[in-house]
Amino acid sequence: MADLPQEHIISTVIEGHETTCWGCGLRLLLTSNSSTFKCGWCGAITYEDVHKHESSVFRWRRLRDRCFVCVLVGFMLFIICGGVWAVYPVVFSISYFCGMLHSIITVILSISTISTFSLAAFKCAGKPPSILWGSYPVVEKGHLENYTFCNYCSKPKSPRTHHCRSCGMCILDMDHHCPFIGNCVGAANHRHFIAFLTCAVVSTVYVSIISVYAGYRVWPPLQYKSIGPLNGISRGLALRALKEIILALLGSAAFLSARGLVLVYLFVASVSLEIGLIILLWQQLCYIYEGETYLSLLNSQISERPGKKDCQNLFRFFGCPYSVLRYLPNARNAPKRHKK
Repeated sequence: MADLPQEHIISTVIEGHETTCWGCGLRLLLTSNSSTFKCGWCGAITYEDVHKHESSVFRWRRLRDRCFVCVLVGFMLFIICGGVWAVYPVVFSISYFCGMLHSIITVILSISTISTFSLAAFKCAGKPPSILWGSYPVVEKGHLENYTFCNYCSKPKSPRTHHCRSCGMCILDMDHHCPFIGNCVGAANHRHFIAFLTCAVVSTVYVSIISVYAGYRVWPPLQYKSIGPLNGISRGLALRALKEIILALLGSAAFLSARGLVLVYLFVASVSLEIGLIILLWQQLCYIYEGETYLSLLNSQISERPGKKDCQNLFRFFGCPYSVLRYLPNARNAPKRHKK
Protein backbone atom coordinates (compact mmCIF):
# COMPACT_ATOMS: atom_id res chain seq x y z
CA MET A 1 0.00 0.00 0.00
CA ALA A 2 2.90 2.33 0.78
CA ASP A 3 4.43 1.68 -2.66
CA LEU A 4 1.27 2.82 -4.48
CA PRO A 5 1.02 6.41 -5.75
CA GLN A 6 -1.08 8.77 -3.68
CA GLU A 7 -3.43 9.44 -6.63
CA HIS A 8 -4.22 5.72 -6.90
CA ILE A 9 -4.93 5.47 -3.17
CA ILE A 10 -7.36 8.40 -3.33
CA SER A 11 -9.17 6.96 -6.38
CA THR A 12 -9.51 3.57 -4.65
CA VAL A 13 -11.13 5.17 -1.63
CA ILE A 14 -13.48 7.22 -3.79
CA GLU A 15 -14.59 4.14 -5.77
CA GLY A 16 -16.04 2.58 -2.63
CA HIS A 17 -19.16 4.17 -1.21
CA GLU A 18 -21.50 3.44 1.66
CA THR A 19 -25.17 2.64 1.20
CA THR A 20 -27.98 1.62 3.50
CA CYS A 21 -30.19 -1.44 3.16
CA TRP A 22 -33.81 -0.36 3.14
CA GLY A 23 -34.89 -3.61 4.79
CA CYS A 24 -32.84 -3.69 7.98
CA GLY A 25 -30.98 -0.37 7.94
CA LEU A 26 -27.47 -1.87 7.93
CA ARG A 27 -24.78 0.16 6.19
CA LEU A 28 -22.71 -1.58 3.51
CA LEU A 29 -19.67 -0.57 1.50
CA LEU A 30 -20.10 -1.06 -2.25
CA THR A 31 -18.09 -0.32 -5.36
CA SER A 32 -19.22 2.49 -7.62
CA ASN A 33 -20.36 0.15 -10.41
CA SER A 34 -22.82 -1.70 -8.16
CA SER A 35 -26.32 -0.45 -8.95
CA THR A 36 -28.02 -3.42 -7.29
CA PHE A 37 -27.09 -5.28 -4.12
CA LYS A 38 -28.60 -7.92 -1.86
CA CYS A 39 -28.29 -7.58 1.90
CA GLY A 40 -26.46 -10.46 3.53
CA TRP A 41 -28.54 -10.22 6.68
CA CYS A 42 -32.21 -9.79 5.74
CA GLY A 43 -31.95 -10.78 2.06
CA ALA A 44 -33.59 -7.59 0.74
CA ILE A 45 -32.62 -6.37 -2.73
CA THR A 46 -31.84 -2.67 -3.19
CA TYR A 47 -31.68 -0.82 -6.49
CA GLU A 48 -29.52 2.29 -6.50
CA ASP A 49 -30.57 5.60 -8.09
CA VAL A 50 -34.19 4.63 -8.68
CA HIS A 51 -36.62 7.52 -8.33
CA LYS A 52 -40.17 6.94 -9.46
CA HIS A 53 -43.29 9.00 -9.06
CA GLU A 54 -46.86 8.43 -10.05
CA SER A 55 -47.70 10.41 -13.18
CA SER A 56 -50.86 12.28 -14.06
CA VAL A 57 -51.64 9.54 -16.58
CA PHE A 58 -53.07 7.54 -13.67
CA ARG A 59 -56.38 9.46 -13.75
CA TRP A 60 -56.83 8.90 -17.47
CA ARG A 61 -56.11 5.20 -17.10
CA ARG A 62 -58.77 4.91 -14.42
CA LEU A 63 -61.22 6.79 -16.62
CA ARG A 64 -60.39 4.47 -19.54
CA ASP A 65 -60.95 1.40 -17.38
CA ARG A 66 -64.28 2.68 -16.11
CA CYS A 67 -65.43 3.36 -19.68
CA PHE A 68 -64.48 -0.18 -20.69
CA VAL A 69 -66.38 -1.58 -17.71
CA CYS A 70 -69.48 0.47 -18.59
CA VAL A 71 -69.30 -0.68 -22.22
CA LEU A 72 -68.95 -4.32 -21.19
CA VAL A 73 -71.83 -4.09 -18.69
CA GLY A 74 -74.01 -2.44 -21.33
CA PHE A 75 -73.10 -5.15 -23.84
CA MET A 76 -74.01 -7.93 -21.40
CA LEU A 77 -77.32 -6.26 -20.58
CA PHE A 78 -78.06 -5.88 -24.30
CA ILE A 79 -77.30 -9.56 -24.92
CA ILE A 80 -79.60 -10.58 -22.06
CA CYS A 81 -82.46 -8.17 -22.82
CA GLY A 82 -82.16 -8.53 -26.61
CA GLY A 83 -82.11 -12.29 -26.33
CA VAL A 84 -85.16 -12.27 -24.08
CA TRP A 85 -87.07 -10.02 -26.49
CA ALA A 86 -86.05 -11.84 -29.68
CA VAL A 87 -85.97 -15.47 -28.59
CA TYR A 88 -88.72 -15.89 -26.02
CA PRO A 89 -91.74 -15.62 -28.39
CA VAL A 90 -90.13 -18.13 -30.74
CA VAL A 91 -89.24 -20.61 -27.98
CA PHE A 92 -92.60 -20.40 -26.23
CA SER A 93 -94.38 -20.89 -29.57
CA ILE A 94 -92.81 -24.36 -29.78
CA SER A 95 -93.93 -25.65 -26.39
CA TYR A 96 -94.33 -24.45 -22.84
CA PHE A 97 -91.66 -26.89 -21.64
CA CYS A 98 -89.05 -25.51 -24.07
CA GLY A 99 -89.89 -21.98 -22.99
CA MET A 100 -89.49 -22.78 -19.29
CA LEU A 101 -86.25 -24.70 -19.88
CA HIS A 102 -84.86 -21.80 -21.86
CA SER A 103 -85.92 -19.37 -19.10
CA ILE A 104 -84.14 -21.39 -16.40
CA ILE A 105 -80.94 -21.69 -18.44
CA THR A 106 -81.00 -17.97 -19.25
CA VAL A 107 -81.42 -16.97 -15.59
CA ILE A 108 -78.61 -19.29 -14.44
CA LEU A 109 -76.16 -18.12 -17.10
CA SER A 110 -77.02 -14.45 -16.60
CA ILE A 111 -76.64 -14.53 -12.81
CA SER A 112 -73.41 -16.55 -12.91
CA THR A 113 -71.81 -14.35 -15.59
CA ILE A 114 -72.73 -11.03 -13.96
CA SER A 115 -71.80 -12.18 -10.45
CA THR A 116 -68.39 -13.53 -11.46
CA PHE A 117 -67.74 -10.38 -13.48
CA SER A 118 -68.62 -8.21 -10.47
CA LEU A 119 -66.29 -10.21 -8.20
CA ALA A 120 -63.42 -10.00 -10.70
CA ALA A 121 -63.97 -6.29 -11.40
CA PHE A 122 -64.77 -4.83 -7.98
CA LYS A 123 -62.88 -7.11 -5.58
CA CYS A 124 -59.36 -6.12 -4.55
CA ALA A 125 -56.89 -8.05 -6.67
CA GLY A 126 -54.67 -8.82 -3.70
CA LYS A 127 -52.51 -6.72 -1.40
CA PRO A 128 -49.05 -7.91 -0.35
CA PRO A 129 -48.72 -8.89 3.33
CA SER A 130 -47.69 -6.19 5.79
CA ILE A 131 -44.30 -6.95 7.36
CA LEU A 132 -41.87 -5.19 9.67
CA TRP A 133 -38.94 -3.54 7.97
CA GLY A 134 -36.44 -0.69 8.19
CA SER A 135 -34.80 -1.51 11.53
CA TYR A 136 -32.18 -4.12 12.32
CA PRO A 137 -33.58 -5.23 15.73
CA VAL A 138 -37.04 -6.10 14.34
CA VAL A 139 -35.90 -7.73 11.08
CA GLU A 140 -34.71 -11.30 11.52
CA LYS A 141 -32.08 -12.95 9.36
CA GLY A 142 -33.48 -13.80 5.92
CA HIS A 143 -36.81 -12.24 6.85
CA LEU A 144 -36.90 -10.16 3.63
CA GLU A 145 -35.36 -12.70 1.27
CA ASN A 146 -35.60 -11.44 -2.35
CA TYR A 147 -37.90 -8.58 -1.30
CA THR A 148 -37.56 -5.31 -3.19
CA PHE A 149 -38.71 -1.81 -2.34
CA CYS A 150 -41.60 -0.23 -4.24
CA ASN A 151 -40.74 3.42 -4.82
CA TYR A 152 -44.35 4.14 -5.81
CA CYS A 153 -45.97 2.82 -2.62
CA SER A 154 -42.88 3.27 -0.38
CA LYS A 155 -43.41 -0.24 0.97
CA PRO A 156 -41.64 -3.62 0.71
CA LYS A 157 -42.57 -5.72 -2.31
CA SER A 158 -42.48 -9.53 -2.15
CA PRO A 159 -40.86 -11.52 -5.00
CA ARG A 160 -44.19 -12.25 -6.76
CA THR A 161 -45.64 -8.78 -6.25
CA HIS A 162 -45.79 -6.13 -8.97
CA HIS A 163 -46.86 -2.52 -8.90
CA CYS A 164 -49.72 -1.64 -11.23
CA ARG A 165 -49.59 1.96 -12.38
CA SER A 166 -53.20 1.79 -13.57
CA CYS A 167 -54.52 0.73 -10.15
CA GLY A 168 -51.89 2.73 -8.24
CA MET A 169 -51.00 -0.11 -5.86
CA CYS A 170 -48.91 -3.28 -5.53
CA ILE A 171 -50.68 -6.51 -6.46
CA LEU A 172 -49.74 -9.91 -5.04
CA ASP A 173 -49.26 -12.60 -7.73
CA MET A 174 -50.26 -10.11 -10.41
CA ASP A 175 -51.03 -11.74 -13.75
CA HIS A 176 -51.99 -8.69 -15.80
CA HIS A 177 -54.14 -5.57 -15.73
CA CYS A 178 -57.38 -6.12 -17.62
CA PRO A 179 -59.02 -2.86 -18.78
CA PHE A 180 -62.32 -4.63 -19.51
CA ILE A 181 -62.85 -5.43 -15.83
CA GLY A 182 -61.10 -2.21 -14.78
CA ASN A 183 -58.96 -4.14 -12.34
CA CYS A 184 -55.82 -6.23 -12.04
CA VAL A 185 -55.93 -10.01 -12.05
CA GLY A 186 -54.11 -11.09 -8.92
CA ALA A 187 -54.10 -13.54 -6.05
CA ALA A 188 -57.47 -12.45 -4.63
CA ASN A 189 -59.57 -12.38 -7.82
CA HIS A 190 -57.77 -14.72 -10.25
CA ARG A 191 -60.26 -17.55 -9.61
CA HIS A 192 -63.18 -15.17 -10.14
CA PHE A 193 -61.61 -14.04 -13.42
CA ILE A 194 -61.28 -17.65 -14.63
CA ALA A 195 -64.86 -18.34 -13.51
CA PHE A 196 -66.05 -15.26 -15.41
CA LEU A 197 -64.28 -16.40 -18.59
CA THR A 198 -65.82 -19.87 -18.26
CA CYS A 199 -69.33 -18.53 -17.68
CA ALA A 200 -68.94 -16.05 -20.53
CA VAL A 201 -67.80 -18.79 -22.94
CA VAL A 202 -70.74 -21.05 -21.99
CA SER A 203 -73.16 -18.12 -22.26
CA THR A 204 -71.94 -16.98 -25.68
CA VAL A 205 -72.06 -20.56 -27.02
CA TYR A 206 -75.64 -20.90 -25.80
CA VAL A 207 -76.59 -17.51 -27.26
CA SER A 208 -75.14 -18.43 -30.66
CA ILE A 209 -76.97 -21.78 -30.72
CA ILE A 210 -80.35 -20.41 -29.61
CA SER A 211 -80.09 -17.40 -31.94
CA VAL A 212 -79.46 -19.70 -34.92
CA TYR A 213 -82.45 -21.83 -33.99
CA ALA A 214 -84.73 -18.85 -33.45
CA GLY A 215 -83.43 -17.19 -36.61
CA TYR A 216 -84.23 -20.31 -38.60
CA ARG A 217 -87.82 -20.04 -37.38
CA VAL A 218 -88.04 -16.29 -38.09
CA TRP A 219 -86.06 -16.09 -41.35
CA PRO A 220 -88.20 -15.70 -44.47
CA PRO A 221 -88.40 -18.74 -46.78
CA LEU A 222 -85.47 -18.88 -49.18
CA GLN A 223 -86.30 -18.57 -52.87
CA TYR A 224 -83.70 -20.60 -54.73
CA LYS A 225 -83.13 -20.42 -58.45
CA SER A 226 -82.69 -23.56 -60.41
CA ILE A 227 -79.23 -24.93 -59.84
CA GLY A 228 -79.73 -28.07 -61.85
CA PRO A 229 -79.67 -31.70 -60.75
CA LEU A 230 -77.13 -32.69 -58.13
CA ASN A 231 -76.15 -35.91 -59.86
CA GLY A 232 -72.36 -36.05 -59.92
CA ILE A 233 -71.38 -33.00 -57.87
CA SER A 234 -68.58 -31.06 -59.51
CA ARG A 235 -66.62 -28.03 -58.40
CA GLY A 236 -68.51 -25.70 -60.71
CA LEU A 237 -71.87 -27.04 -59.53
CA ALA A 238 -70.90 -26.66 -55.88
CA LEU A 239 -69.79 -23.06 -56.41
CA ARG A 240 -73.00 -22.29 -58.28
CA ALA A 241 -75.07 -23.81 -55.48
CA LEU A 242 -73.19 -21.79 -52.87
CA LYS A 243 -73.67 -18.62 -54.91
CA GLU A 244 -77.41 -19.24 -55.20
CA ILE A 245 -77.73 -19.86 -51.45
CA ILE A 246 -75.84 -16.67 -50.56
CA LEU A 247 -77.97 -14.61 -52.97
CA ALA A 248 -81.09 -16.16 -51.50
CA LEU A 249 -79.99 -15.33 -47.98
CA LEU A 250 -79.20 -11.74 -48.91
CA GLY A 251 -82.46 -11.39 -50.74
CA SER A 252 -84.49 -12.72 -47.84
CA ALA A 253 -82.52 -10.63 -45.31
CA ALA A 254 -84.11 -7.51 -46.77
CA PHE A 255 -87.47 -8.76 -45.50
CA LEU A 256 -86.29 -9.49 -41.95
CA SER A 257 -88.18 -7.96 -39.08
CA ALA A 258 -86.53 -6.14 -36.19
CA ARG A 259 -86.53 -9.41 -34.25
CA GLY A 260 -84.66 -11.12 -37.07
CA LEU A 261 -82.04 -8.35 -37.24
CA VAL A 262 -81.45 -8.61 -33.49
CA LEU A 263 -80.99 -12.36 -33.85
CA VAL A 264 -78.43 -11.84 -36.61
CA TYR A 265 -76.51 -9.38 -34.46
CA LEU A 266 -76.65 -11.72 -31.45
CA PHE A 267 -75.20 -14.56 -33.50
CA VAL A 268 -72.38 -12.50 -35.03
CA ALA A 269 -71.47 -10.84 -31.71
CA SER A 270 -71.60 -14.05 -29.68
CA VAL A 271 -69.49 -16.05 -32.14
CA SER A 272 -66.81 -13.37 -32.47
CA LEU A 273 -66.73 -12.85 -28.70
CA GLU A 274 -66.59 -16.52 -27.79
CA ILE A 275 -63.56 -17.07 -30.06
CA GLY A 276 -61.57 -14.41 -28.20
CA LEU A 277 -62.78 -15.65 -24.79
CA ILE A 278 -61.82 -19.25 -25.57
CA ILE A 279 -58.31 -18.17 -26.59
CA LEU A 280 -57.92 -16.07 -23.44
CA LEU A 281 -59.27 -18.85 -21.18
CA TRP A 282 -56.96 -21.43 -22.75
CA GLN A 283 -53.99 -19.09 -22.33
CA GLN A 284 -54.82 -18.52 -18.66
CA LEU A 285 -55.18 -22.25 -17.97
CA CYS A 286 -51.82 -22.88 -19.65
CA TYR A 287 -50.17 -20.30 -17.40
CA ILE A 288 -51.72 -21.91 -14.32
CA TYR A 289 -50.63 -25.38 -15.47
CA GLU A 290 -47.07 -24.10 -15.84
CA GLY A 291 -47.20 -22.50 -12.39
CA GLU A 292 -46.60 -19.08 -13.96
CA THR A 293 -48.30 -15.77 -14.42
CA TYR A 294 -48.13 -13.58 -17.49
CA LEU A 295 -45.82 -11.10 -15.78
CA SER A 296 -43.57 -13.82 -14.37
CA LEU A 297 -43.00 -15.06 -17.90
CA LEU A 298 -41.98 -11.56 -18.95
CA ASN A 299 -39.71 -11.16 -15.95
CA SER A 300 -36.18 -12.44 -16.46
CA GLN A 301 -35.58 -13.23 -12.79
CA ILE A 302 -35.33 -16.98 -12.32
CA SER A 303 -36.34 -16.64 -8.68
CA GLU A 304 -39.84 -15.72 -9.75
CA ARG A 305 -40.35 -18.99 -11.57
CA PRO A 306 -42.29 -20.93 -8.91
CA GLY A 307 -42.24 -24.48 -10.20
CA LYS A 308 -42.54 -26.98 -12.99
CA LYS A 309 -45.41 -27.88 -15.28
CA ASP A 310 -47.84 -30.09 -13.37
CA CYS A 311 -51.57 -30.71 -13.09
CA GLN A 312 -51.18 -30.19 -9.34
CA ASN A 313 -50.83 -26.49 -10.11
CA LEU A 314 -54.38 -26.51 -11.48
CA PHE A 315 -55.72 -28.41 -8.45
CA ARG A 316 -54.02 -26.05 -6.01
CA PHE A 317 -55.24 -23.00 -7.94
CA PHE A 318 -58.87 -24.12 -7.72
CA GLY A 319 -58.60 -24.91 -4.01
CA CYS A 320 -57.90 -28.65 -4.12
CA PRO A 321 -54.51 -29.36 -2.47
CA TYR A 322 -54.54 -33.02 -3.47
CA SER A 323 -54.78 -34.80 -6.78
CA VAL A 324 -58.06 -36.34 -7.94
CA LEU A 325 -56.31 -39.73 -7.99
CA ARG A 326 -56.15 -39.57 -4.19
CA TYR A 327 -59.91 -40.11 -4.01
CA LEU A 328 -60.08 -43.00 -6.49
CA PRO A 329 -60.50 -46.52 -4.97
CA ASN A 330 -57.63 -48.06 -6.94
CA ALA A 331 -55.24 -45.28 -6.00
CA ARG A 332 -56.26 -45.55 -2.33
CA ASN A 333 -55.77 -49.34 -2.21
CA ALA A 334 -52.50 -49.35 -4.15
CA PRO A 335 -50.24 -48.50 -1.16
CA LYS A 336 -51.83 -51.29 0.91
CA ARG A 337 -51.00 -53.92 -1.72
CA HIS A 338 -47.47 -52.54 -1.92
CA LYS A 339 -47.00 -52.93 1.85
CA LYS A 340 -48.02 -56.59 1.69
